[in-house]
Amino acid sequence: MTLLDHLEELRRRIVYSLIAALVAFLACWTFSTEIFEFLAKPIYRYLPEGRRLAFLGITDPFILYVKVAALAGIFLASPFLIYQAYAFIAPGLYRREKRWAIPFVLFGSLFFISGGAFAYLVAFPFAIEFLLGVGQPFEAVITVGKYFSFLMTVMLGLGLMFELPIFIFLAAVAGIVTPGFLMRHFRWAVLAIFVVAAIVTPTPDVVNLCIFAVPTVGLYLLGVAAAWIVVRKRKKAQESA
Repeated sequence: MTLLDHLEELRRRIVYSLIAALVAFLACWTFSTEIFEFLAKPIYRYLPEGRRLAFLGITDPFILYVKVAALAGIFLASPFLIYQAYAFIAPGLYRREKRWAIPFVLFGSLFFISGGAFAYLVAFPFAIEFLLGVGQPFEAVITVGKYFSFLMTVMLGLGLMFELPIFIFLAAVAGIVTPGFLMRHFRWAVLAIFVVAAIVTPTPDVVNLCIFAVPTVGLYLLGVAAAWIVVRKRKKAQESA
């Protein structure tokens, strides 16, 4: 494929992704109120009974529900979006490498959704408890916009960080990295993971930083195992040939 063909393919995949995201957004818009009530449960566990989140601008609730539907739509459409990413790189793969299409889409979606679930169930409640504990001497006036922006950053950030094994797997399939290379540079990978976790982590304490970083280090090692499987299968194929 020429450069223009690659650009045309990229444009087509982006258009398909936007259409899928729009359809998922419209599907989630109908339930945006219920979705937000579900996403607001972590904060209501720590607020006094009867206290509600506040808003300052008259358009804030509408903008909030748009963001809620967009976030839910991204997770809902994630299998199709990940497939579009695969379809863009597929022309550069050998026939034997294209057999990984279904596992790539399946595990890519699973890891992304698992990252969002981990953020909602574990990382975000810990962060909320820490931050509200620091602010105990003051009267809490938490707006829906600030709360949801905070939650969205954590969920999308961890969702992307949980894709690390998939990125390593693709790099191994493309022959860019090997298990030996990944393990030789393990300490640098850990440093990079903690730096990214520090950016995504909403609090400066070590506990919350480790909640974000330690699972990602485990996912890095899982990616190393996936790369080892790829290299092993490639060697067997070469020996058979």
